[in-house]
Amino acid sequence: MSKRQLTRRTVLRTVAGSAIGLPYMITSSALGNAETAPASERVAIGHIGVGNRGKELLKGFLTCKNCQSMAVADAYSDRREAAAQMMGGKAHADFRELLARQDIDAVVIATPDHWHVPIAMAAARAGKDAYVEKPLGVSIEQDLACRRLFREKKRIFQYGTQQRSIKHCRFGCELVRSGRIGKVHTIEVVAPDGDAGGSTEPESPPEELNYDMWIGPAPMKPYTADRCVVPGTYFIYDYSIGYLGGWGAHPLDIMVWGSDADLAGPMTVEGTGVIPDKGLYDTVIHWDLKIQLGDGVRMTFKPGGDSTKYIGPDGWVRISRAGIDAEPKSLLESKLGPGDVHLAISERQDQNFIDAVRSRKPAISNLEDAVRSDIISHLCDIAIRTKSKVTWDPKREGIVDNEAASKMLARPTREKWRL
Repeated sequence: MSKRQLTRRTVLRTVAGSAIGLPYMITSSALGNAETAPASERVAIGHIGVGNRGKELLKGFLTCKNCQSMAVADAYSDRREAAAQMMGGKAHADFRELLARQDIDAVVIATPDHWHVPIAMAAARAGKDAYVEKPLGVSIEQDLACRRLFREKKRIFQYGTQQRSIKHCRFGCELVRSGRIGKVHTIEVVAPDGDAGGSTEPESPPEELNYDMWIGPAPMKPYTADRCVVPGTYFIYDYSIGYLGGWGAHPLDIMVWGSDADLAGPMTVEGTGVIPDKGLYDTVIHWDLKIQLGDGVRMTFKPGGDSTKYIGPDGWVRISRAGIDAEPKSLLESKLGPGDVHLAISERQDQNFIDAVRSRKPAISNLEDAVRSDIISHLCDIAIRTKSKVTWDPKREGIVDNEAASKMLARPTREKWRL
């Protein structure tokens, strides 16, 4: 366990020893039981961002074994105070105050997308492990910087792509990796489309919002009614690449869980999409992308439902969070034996993170794979915005022979929030 936990254990022993001869009581919750570790062994969690998604994550972590939610940070005062009351912890107006606390082991980051990597990297520098909601960065530069730092600091990372904790998703990827449909030649990825709209009328931010903190590393723009709320946070390019990444992260994560074609050689992306020119929202919608992966694998990425379909000479497997389908149907009843591929097992994304923090073994949705899937999302966005064919070299981790596309690997950041 961490030095902080050892220190707390020592303190508990010291207090107990000094109390000999005096009336005292140690509660059962402090001592722990078969289901829960004693307080000195629990993972202490801080929650950064407790809006729609963050609040749901908090509810989940409050039911996890061997952890305790202790603090919250959010740019909205009403949200952070309500979350602090829910967990019985402390509310912080600035996430840096939370990260400076020595009694926090790990953080759950569920801010708007543009804050995911900057806060995750700040957490790693502060010696904290991190559960980070998808998507990852707002640029490929951010993704690579985040991975580099977490490797250096040896911190645990869990990506918020919960489908890795769904049994049928794992089974489908195991079927594919075990060669049950033969060598995959085509992958079809589908994710929900984005939207246009949003008010551009400037107005004063609400009193409960620290607007400068909310904007953070993004360009400062006038506040509008739709800027800092869902779905605006998903569809404004200053903060996101839209559902190419925001929802695409789910089926693309399954794609890399079931195949390594994106690593097998240069990846070429081309296609079309629409960038709304009216209203506040300006991320890509109505996309139609064709991707040539390594080892001769072709991939398409289009709007629609939410699924990843692998096609081989002996059949196909389609995976979504709602279920799994296959042809031949007998695949769905087949058993995996000792010679087949068996992927890591997780029943709950949040509990898996807590277990990884305690064991120091990788979480089910590791940062290496998060970077892989997020890079695909960004290459799709770059290809549409530059109206060009974009080729990615996975060994060099760079765009090949396309100056305009290469310039989009990074984004400008407000001075005080640079990585």
